[in-house]
Amino acid sequence: MNRAFSRKKDKTWMHTPEALSKHYIPYNAKFLGSTEVEQPKGTEVVRDAVRKLKFARHIKKSEGQKIPKVELQISIYGVKILEPKTKEVQHNCQLHRISFCADDKTDKRIFTFICKDAESHKHLCYVFDSEKCAEEITLTIGQAFNLAYRKFLESGGKDVETRKQIAGLQKRIQDLEAENVELKNKVQGLENQLRIAQVCTSPAGSVSPQSPSTDIFDMVPFSPTSPPPPVPTPNGTQPPPVPGRAAQTKRDLFGAEPFDPFSCAAGDFPPDIQSKLDEMQRQRWRGSKWD
Repeated sequence: MNRAFSRKKDKTWMHTPEALSKHYIPYNAKFLGSTEVEQPKGTEVVRDAVRKLKFARHIKKSEGQKIPKVELQISIYGVKILEPKTKEVQHNCQLHRISFCADDKTDKRIFTFICKDAESHKHLCYVFDSEKCAEEITLTIGQAFNLAYRKFLESGGKDVETRKQIAGLQKRIQDLEAENVELKNKVQGLENQLRIAQVCTSPAGSVSPQSPSTDIFDMVPFSPTSPPPPVPTPNGTQPPPVPGRAAQTKRDLFGAEPFDPFSCAAGDFPPDIQSKLDEMQRQRWRGSKWD
């Protein structure tokens, strides 16, 4: 743990150890931004970073942009930078990655600290503006370092490893939450595309089938072009279908089909009937001859 931070030795600590070890100390400040620095510590290093960020902020202010306000939560585990209203964590600077902390001697409102980024491994200088609490915030971060170092000595280094594991898990949770939000947005977009595709592919002139209208007696009106609807039997079953008139065959009183000599050929009769018919035809021919 690098304890290279600037603090006044004649100043006593302002907070109880329990407040920083079991809870956190909140502060409100204006966030000028962060910029990469070449060295992990040094007064000249942070002074150059402050000048750079002040100049960039002056340009943005001339364009009508305001300096964003943030909430700082300081504990022995690090410094969290949050959005004051939503409490969304913008930056989580773990204490063992902070290598330098100081307030500006020329501008009492400015304080800074340098932290090594966990992903890029670059040293970033964070610059803040607090009208009344710049020196107090610097001392609070120094006290958090002091308490964390004591716990490190008491635990033999195990406490630092545990905090590293917890910090890694917290970072993993944040990544998973961001990935979950991204997946939800993708699913929502796919659902919207599917709805649009269904609307475009449905036929414009399609009309859903409607049940036939009924009269005042709740009966379907008769139509000669359509067969009457089936009427269920008392036991609840449907009656057999009624064949159409064109399919019905005319039969006589005894149920036999009528004789049609024009549609019958000679081979349609049995041999005995055929011989009798021939005999009757010869007799008729002979009678007509004698006459």
